[in-house]
Amino acid sequence: MTEHHTAPQSGLEPSRVVEVERKYDVDDATPLPEWVGVPGVDAVSSGEVRELDARYFDTADAGLSRSGVALRRRTGGPDAGWHIKGPREGDGRLEIGWPLGDDDRIPEAVTETISRWATGPLTPLARIENTRTAYLLTGTAGVVAEFVDDHVRATDLRHDVQREWREWEFELGPAAPADPAGRAALFEAVERVIFAAGGRDASSGSKLARALGF
Repeated sequence: MTEHHTAPQSGLEPSRVVEVERKYDVDDATPLPEWVGVPGVDAVSSGEVRELDARYFDTADAGLSRSGVALRRRTGGPDAGWHIKGPREGDGRLEIGWPLGDDDRIPEAVTETISRWATGPLTPLARIENTRTAYLLTGTAGVVAEFVDDHVRATDLRHDVQREWREWEFELGPAAPADPAGRAALFEAVERVIFAAGGRDASSGSKLARALGF
């Protein structure tokens, strides 16, 4: 596999966001949930289609994966760029992001950041293409959550194995409850409508894990 080299550091400060989300498996024909009775949700936006294309990287000894970390370069959508997803902490996972840059070389700032978990050459691990339809669930205070309907096409680049599946993600927004009790009540209501529509608990912890057969 091709080794990806470090690009000159851009000097830009990375974005940082803690993602709190849950994932669900669905069949191809499963209808979208009806969001009736979900606390704080007054309206649902029309769907926005995004064509996403991500390549994931790791060291030869899977140092990032063993640490619960993922590194990707993704095009498409509002947050295209280089992303590091850190280890899960409680309900959330820190995502650090940088711009795409002028080419596909890994930026120096990215390699410096991941060095706390792994060192050594980084090689392509998987490619994940995703036709995503995103919906904003809003209330009086703003965006409560983003719900996405993902149709995923993944390639395990180590063995040239393709996999396809559909999944849903429900990610809390800035107007979601901040307290544990409020979040628990929101997720309980969300899972009622998702399971009623035919959704199931996710069989894998991440798209990357599923792309690699885990």
